[in-house]
Amino acid sequence: MTTNPSEPSGLTPVPPARSDERSLLDVLRVAIIMLDERGTIRLWSPMARELLGWHDRDAVGRRLTELLAPGHAPATVGRIHATLRQRRHWRGRLRLRHRDGHIIPLEGRAALLLDAGGTPFILANLVETSRMTGIEQDLAAFDALFTASALGIGIFDTEQRLVRVNETLARMHDATPDDLLGKTLLDILPAPTAPRIHAMQSDVLRTGNPVTDLVVQAGDGVRAHSMSFGRLTDRDGRTVGVSSTVMDVTARREALARIERARQRLAMLDDIGSSLGDLLDVHLIAGSLAQLLVPRFADYTAVELLAPVAEGNDLPSAEQLPDTPVLQLGTAAKQHSAQTDTALEAGETITFEPGSPFSTVLRTGHPMLIDSLATLGSDSPKVRAALDLGVHSMLILPLRARGTVLGLIILTRAGQRAAFDREDQALAMEVAGRAAISLDNARLYARERESALTLQRSLLPQSVPQPPGVAVSHRYVPGSVGTEVGGDWFDVIPLAGGRVAFVVGDVMGHGLRAAATMGRLRTAVRTLAGLELAPAELLRRVDDLSEDLAQAPDDQLWATCLYAVYDPASRECVLAKAGHLPPVLLTRDDATGLWSADPLDLPSGAPLGVGGVPFEERRITVPEGSVLVLYTDGLIETRGESITVGLERLCTLLSERGTPGGPLDELCDRIVEGLTPDAGPGGGAPGPSDDIALLAARLHGLPEGNAAEWIFAPEPHAPRKARRAVRRALLDWDLEPLVDTTVLLVSELVTNSLRYAHGPVGVRMVRGTSLLVEVSDLLPDPPHERTSALLEEGGRGLRLVARQSRRWGTRQGADGKTVWFELLLP
Repeated sequence: MTTNPSEPSGLTPVPPARSDERSLLDVLRVAIIMLDERGTIRLWSPMARELLGWHDRDAVGRRLTELLAPGHAPATVGRIHATLRQRRHWRGRLRLRHRDGHIIPLEGRAALLLDAGGTPFILANLVETSRMTGIEQDLAAFDALFTASALGIGIFDTEQRLVRVNETLARMHDATPDDLLGKTLLDILPAPTAPRIHAMQSDVLRTGNPVTDLVVQAGDGVRAHSMSFGRLTDRDGRTVGVSSTVMDVTARREALARIERARQRLAMLDDIGSSLGDLLDVHLIAGSLAQLLVPRFADYTAVELLAPVAEGNDLPSAEQLPDTPVLQLGTAAKQHSAQTDTALEAGETITFEPGSPFSTVLRTGHPMLIDSLATLGSDSPKVRAALDLGVHSMLILPLRARGTVLGLIILTRAGQRAAFDREDQALAMEVAGRAAISLDNARLYARERESALTLQRSLLPQSVPQPPGVAVSHRYVPGSVGTEVGGDWFDVIPLAGGRVAFVVGDVMGHGLRAAATMGRLRTAVRTLAGLELAPAELLRRVDDLSEDLAQAPDDQLWATCLYAVYDPASRECVLAKAGHLPPVLLTRDDATGLWSADPLDLPSGAPLGVGGVPFEERRITVPEGSVLVLYTDGLIETRGESITVGLERLCTLLSERGTPGGPLDELCDRIVEGLTPDAGPGGGAPGPSDDIALLAARLHGLPEGNAAEWIFAPEPHAPRKARRAVRRALLDWDLEPLVDTTVLLVSELVTNSLRYAHGPVGVRMVRGTSLLVEVSDLLPDPPHERTSALLEEGGRGLRLVARQSRRWGTRQGADGKTVWFELLLP
């Protein structure tokens, strides 16, 4: 290797500085000036020219005093010379005049030197005061940051060794600053995390990407530190090291942990409240509560309710509580085994030993925290099973609502899980309180619902008549749990002469009030039905009574109703409805043997209680053996679906092969099962969302020859013809014992019709369970029974009918009126 002969051997040559490199001297702008002993400028550096504006050719040879700013005392230069002669150096401040006239304050340093010949000269360095002050302030702030900051601060060189560290960082590592200088993170941090953090610091040094808020565990395993790293570069961008700040975040982590724990507990309370709030069955609430608590809060949980609470009976007195058995309704376990089956047998009936912790909590209503199951003894199989599961902590909590204890919640923790503490107990009591309110609400709801169902069932027909020519079946299905009982009802009302009325209705609303209103409405319909009113007229009169039928003066009765009257003798059915769904008629095609189901197109009518809307009726002749199906909206209505879709579904079900031709009971069961899949035959739980009333009637005619009908012209001989025809029919029916009475009463009624109606008179007899006789004329006004004078010939006809018949009445029709009476068959 060759060397430059101009450079001393063994010295490393210094490369020339690049023009774009900057250093701190470029910031300070240090001007160098050389003066002789008299103060004449002999050397003027380029930085002095840049700083003061004087060219070296203008400055060299001048006295420095010529450049002093006005205001300097003449003795100033003398004092500087005196100081240099005495101390060989001087420091102070000067104000020099820039070439353009403005004044520049300067910080000066001067030294008295001797050349090789012993000639003295002065070498001075001048720096702008403003820039020097800024740098000094920065340095002071940097020093203050190291000494006064609550953060741990460390400066690492490019070899990742600590070159400066403050007291705070040293204290975090239980050391002094001198102990840490020269060490790397591998020497300072605990072994598990040191390599990872050291590698991250290397990445910061290499890439310049900072790392902020990196939380690491301290060496003691308790404290936590937040570390941040940033690369240090000089003004030319060269890497000179890495800065590090460290914050003790132990308190912050503990606070965040407490906040997170509180959030999780609030979330658990919220989840429990929202999950149990919509439940109205104690069994579902107990099961859901147990599942919500495991494993979120406990490892094993049992929810035990007093047997009367679980069974819907009256609550025991305080004296009876310790001896009252409990039912273990809700259980949950983090893992299942033979031990959990022993300890947490769902549905088990348990009676606590007197004086046991469970009996004490049940009696006092105060919670109990058990730190060791050994205090419970090991005689009980349940305690032994819990010990085998590793249970070490137990909470026994009362389910207390409205001052009444309803049962217990038993919470346990096992294995390595932390034991329950008082804070856990307070949270668990909040859970128990909310659950107890839900359980008590469910208990009260069940009692009210059972009361409403009992009332409603008592108001519905206890037995349905089966009049001649008609077969009837029915179903009443209450709404599922969570739905209040409604005001749906049905009825079958025998009328005179073998006719029968079918009724189905639905009072709008739910609860006891709706059930009571339904009973009043059913009574009104049955009462008016006895007056033999036409369906439309009956609905009109019920509508007029709606205000009187309401439960309170301010209430409004709203109900839908369908009323139909069927006459087996003529197979005619007259129907009218008040805002109700149309009935469905099933008819059989004799040619194909297939059944078809069609909704009857009836005038809609307004619901009862609306008022001011007329009701209309429709008269149809029913084919032999047809089935009339009446129902309420709970059968076909589904939320989010048009009622027309549900009606089509019903008709499709009724039209299925083999469905209509079987027994009516099977038909009703199939309808309920097909349209409400969750409800079993007879209305098994959980059932539909709304009450269902269903009535199916198979309609036949009377046996041939059981009815006779005549029309007599308005002539004097009409009564005699009527008597003759009636006598002949009764003899043909082997009813000779009724001949005299029937002929007498028919003669009286026909005579009255001829006297007042002046038109044709119709006579009709029907033999069923009794003998029905009807006399019709065109006069719309019904006759009235009156008392006749002793010698008066008229006015005795209706009194005679009332005395001789089993029952009698009148009804109005489209073509006049009908007077009827019934006689018992011999």
